[in-house]
Amino acid sequence: MGDPTRAFYDDLADWYHLIFQDWARSIQWQASVLGSIIEGVLPTGHLRILDCACGIGTQSLGLAERGHALVGTDLSAAAIARARREAQQRSLSIPFEVADMRDLSCVSKSDFDVVLAADNALPHLLTQQDLLQAVQQIWGKLSRGGLFVASIRDYDQSIVNHPAMPPPAFFQDGEYRRIYHQVWDWSSDRQYTGHLYITQETRIGWNCRHFVSVYRALLREELTALLSQAGFVNVCWLMPAESGFYQPLVLARHGTAGR
Repeated sequence: MGDPTRAFYDDLADWYHLIFQDWARSIQWQASVLGSIIEGVLPTGHLRILDCACGIGTQSLGLAERGHALVGTDLSAAAIARARREAQQRSLSIPFEVADMRDLSCVSKSDFDVVLAADNALPHLLTQQDLLQAVQQIWGKLSRGGLFVASIRDYDQSIVNHPAMPPPAFFQDGEYRRIYHQVWDWSSDRQYTGHLYITQETRIGWNCRHFVSVYRALLREELTALLSQAGFVNVCWLMPAESGFYQPLVLARHGTAGR
């Protein structure tokens, strides 16, 4: 993860909500699903949660409204600036800081109950070393027995057929229409360039915005092995049919040794 990924999210920050039919409703829905899963594993009341790929706050805002104490970090300064504005508008006290998940040293606390990395953030890390460094940093921010939760796309299926385009989404915004879609250009069996398009109808015609980033198809077995190497235990996967979430989820507990 580096400058191209940072530039992608900097450019997307003001428009990110448009990939959802209703971003406010999605905030509440994701908090309900993820909150129920997290609280089922750690039924101890209000939890200290670090959202280390918080973006504009899609998960942080809803989990904070659910009563948990959130800290949010992201490598995109523009996304962090928007997350701060969104929290202020909702009267939520959430510290948001700019940080690459491979170096979370700017986060002074190291005893979080939960660290979260949702919305396919981990596959932006294009090498095994970068991914291992990130999960080691995450391990170091958790209290003993703490929980790591991440969501990624189902790349175990994607590498079989290398899809060129996931299904597009078509939304109606009052009298105007909006289309969200992606195109994936595979450069190898495991890496692709993702082209994200947000096309909006206006009173004077259509407007299309184009954003580009690179991903590495991260397999579940591969991530499980790296989490174990970093010191996590009890690694398990919840598929959408079981969890109700829109991507596969991995859950892992902080072990007594790592790094």
